[in-house]
Amino acid sequence: MSDSPMESMLERVDSLSQDQSRVSFGEALDAAGQRSFAPVLLLIGLIMLAPGPADIPGVPVVLGVLVIIVAVQILFKREHVWVPDWIEKREIKSERLHRMIRWLQTPAEWFDRITRRRFPWLVEHAGVSIIAIACIIIAAATPILEFVPFSANVAGAAIAAFGLALIAKDGLLAGVALAFSLATIGLVVWNLVG
Repeated sequence: MSDSPMESMLERVDSLSQDQSRVSFGEALDAAGQRSFAPVLLLIGLIMLAPGPADIPGVPVVLGVLVIIVAVQILFKREHVWVPDWIEKREIKSERLHRMIRWLQTPAEWFDRITRRRFPWLVEHAGVSIIAIACIIIAAATPILEFVPFSANVAGAAIAAFGLALIAKDGLLAGVALAFSLATIGLVVWNLVG
């Protein structure tokens, strides 16, 4: 296992740009392999975490549906995230892809410095299924979260943390994400009962 999981993933994707003039989204997903699930979860979680988008009516529900689609595929152990053919076949110029990867390298280095392989049993085999189920539960609650202030942001933090944990095989971070999940459920119950 590499000590720089995010940088390694970026290098695999970037290697495509050196062999051909254009790269399809499907080829990039193939290069990322199973790790493609984690970046998608991370991105969705970051959008939910941001105060602006999460406050727009309907956005948390749409993001929740996306999380469920990704998490169900994790449970079925797909090789990479399924996307419609028209998205999978979309291409980007290799030069532009290379520039994007270069831009992402600095945050990737920072990310790889603060995470490390800890309690890997929490993010492997059955642990991955538990994370997927937790993501589905959080996502299924998004219609209720629309009526509870800041709960969608907490849910986003949990989903983003799950994505980070899966990329780095960091079980400690997965534990933090589970704590955020419990906090989300607690917020919902407290607001419904109170």
